[in-house]
Amino acid sequence: MSFTSEQKSSLKVEHEAVDRTRFDLLRVPLVGSFLRWRWSRVALQIPLLLIGIVMIGHGLFGPDLAPKNLAALLTWVHYRGLVVLVLLLGGNFFCMACPFMLPREIARRAFSPKWDFPPWLRNKWPAVISFVGVLFAYELFDLWGDPWWTGILILGYFAIAIGVDAIFKRASFCKFVCPIGQFNFLASAMSPLEVSVVNQNQCTQCETKDCIRGRVGTSDAESGSTGNSLPIVQRGCELALFQPRKKGNLDCTFCLDCVYACPHNNVGIHSRLPGEELIDDKARSGIGSLNHRSDWAALTIVFVFGSLLNAFAMVSPVYALEQSISRMTGLVVEWPILGMLFLGALVLEPLVLLGGAALATRYWGERQATLMETVNSFSRSLIPLGFGVWLAHYGFHFFTGALTFVPVLQLAARDLVGSPILGAPQWQLGGLPERFVYPMEIGFLVLGLLGSLMVAWCIAERFAPRKVIGAFLPWGIVSVILFTTACWILSQPMDMRGTFLGG
Repeated sequence: MSFTSEQKSSLKVEHEAVDRTRFDLLRVPLVGSFLRWRWSRVALQIPLLLIGIVMIGHGLFGPDLAPKNLAALLTWVHYRGLVVLVLLLGGNFFCMACPFMLPREIARRAFSPKWDFPPWLRNKWPAVISFVGVLFAYELFDLWGDPWWTGILILGYFAIAIGVDAIFKRASFCKFVCPIGQFNFLASAMSPLEVSVVNQNQCTQCETKDCIRGRVGTSDAESGSTGNSLPIVQRGCELALFQPRKKGNLDCTFCLDCVYACPHNNVGIHSRLPGEELIDDKARSGIGSLNHRSDWAALTIVFVFGSLLNAFAMVSPVYALEQSISRMTGLVVEWPILGMLFLGALVLEPLVLLGGAALATRYWGERQATLMETVNSFSRSLIPLGFGVWLAHYGFHFFTGALTFVPVLQLAARDLVGSPILGAPQWQLGGLPERFVYPMEIGFLVLGLLGSLMVAWCIAERFAPRKVIGAFLPWGIVSVILFTTACWILSQPMDMRGTFLGG
């Protein structure tokens, strides 16, 4: 990738130099040195891979009761809770330490990928399907209560990740397929840290663009293919995020390949205002303009409305609703009833709410834009609220069952070696009482609502500068409706799945 002098000048004008006084995690003693170490990601992946292997083994061969099985307990109580909390307090560090990528790297030494991901699939539609598929399977097969199927799910995840990236070049699984990654991408829009350049002027002067090309070699910047060129000793960004034009955390796995590849030490992990990337409607590297990406809007809808659906599926009113649907339709099989709930929550409800908001925005905002363009522009304003719902939901399970893994680990160790080497299982260990956790849940929802309202207002200022209130009001109403719905859901008795604290 080469740039003319005009393009370089354009880059310099478009981007101001980043303030070097910004907090940079890579400058923190010990932590920064560790992360700058070339093998830091592998060092983080190895323990998670070992834990994953233990979970698979315990899921397949351990106790059938979910609260006594590490696969079910760690997956559905602890892992999910830790993911959202780390995203809230830091960034996408779970993608950085993803255990699925370590076997993939080993497999690529034997099976070098030959093909590019199909052009018609280089979007978020495969991820939308996989995201919905995981949510549907979770409810249909009661995965929270079935350790064996949870173990199979983890094992299948490893197989798909290895298979996709053994066939297709670059990080195709992460960018286009992985539902966990897509969740992390959207949620990390609310994180306080991002991988970004230290000084844009340094990038303007850089001739090699190693952050995306990789260091050593003359391969194409986007493909990473070496052909007959010199071997690449450090690859660049496999997700096609060119650092000088990258904005925010969308599609960023925090792999730090750009950090290792940059010969000028000009990439860091910087502090920023959470959610600011949702306001920007300009084209960004590897993604383009979100205003023209209906696939990103669809993924956002699944993320936001899926958070409500996933929480609703764990409270008692859902059982009454399913029974009502069964009586009206005569259906006695679960999957079509569940399919109707998903259709209503992920298609019909967004169609009514977002379609109505888009129509009202065009009218009150006096902006001549298509409905799809309007939805694309404003739907991402709901991400803060959606993240708040996921935080409240997963946080509830995590905080109320934080110590439940201890007796299960003690039991697993005893079963493995035949003696209580970690002591007798302490089944009395649990977590915080619900009366302490509920105010935290409401706090997460309130923060999410405020974030959505602020993002919607900023988008309205750009979308309809003459009629900001008119453009903002419909989306503010939608946010309040979703917030009220979330408060009602979380006020219901919740099934504390995966622990002995509930049914």
